[in-house]
Amino acid sequence: MDEEITAYYDRGREQGRLTSGAGRLEFWRTTELLGRWLPAAPATVLDVGGAAGVHAFPLAERGYAVHLLDPVELHVAQARAVETTAPLASVLRGDARALPFPDGSADAVLLLGPLYHLVEAADRLLALREAFRVLRPGGVVVAAAISRWGSALDGVVRGWIADEQFAAVVEEDLRTGRHRNDSRRERWFTTAYFHRPEELAAELSTAGFTVDGPVAVEGLAGLADAHLGELLDDPVSRERLLGLVRATEREPALLGVAGHLLARGSRP
Repeated sequence: MDEEITAYYDRGREQGRLTSGAGRLEFWRTTELLGRWLPAAPATVLDVGGAAGVHAFPLAERGYAVHLLDPVELHVAQARAVETTAPLASVLRGDARALPFPDGSADAVLLLGPLYHLVEAADRLLALREAFRVLRPGGVVVAAAISRWGSALDGVVRGWIADEQFAAVVEEDLRTGRHRNDSRRERWFTTAYFHRPEELAAELSTAGFTVDGPVAVEGLAGLADAHLGELLDDPVSRERLLGLVRATEREPALLGVAGHLLARGSRP
């Protein structure tokens, strides 16, 4: 992995990022979409790039046989340290481009992070073809991407566009999709590739999958920014917000507004 990416995740903040505050929106929506797209338990799921297991452990509790793989040593250690009544089938350190699993051994593969840290298209295709290889016929991959316009939206909603360095980052993201944070400002993320929605679908199709999506994860709700945590705390506001996201999750004119996109690929 790029040294900058490793340093970013070695801060140790990924473990709790999706379980409190505004991060809950991404977690709840991803969980909802996984419930819609994954085969029923007890299926075998490979959570590739699964970090410390934020999605892996809940799936294991629902009866899935979950194997977690991540390239970051800290994430693997954190996952192995989790005490639970529903342990994972395995926790391994590894690379999405060379999965240590046999052909046709899984019912589902989650790629909820690897594709946006593989900046080169050839590497993303290799990861998707590896997912295809390890899936049984009829198996599914669920792949995540960051929207091409993610940093531009952050710049406007959070006011960062006033910063000359951030404005330069946005300009490069819009032009090439390649996100760099050379100044290593913590909230400006790390080295990544930001997809156009149609690119994600095209990459899955090129790897041999039949594609459903992409759909917006946070969608319009992400624009709430500073107010998002407050809206999620109130049960009535939360359900209104989630309902709005569900109603617009496939609207082509709004897909770019989403921070994250998810698509399902089915192996014929």
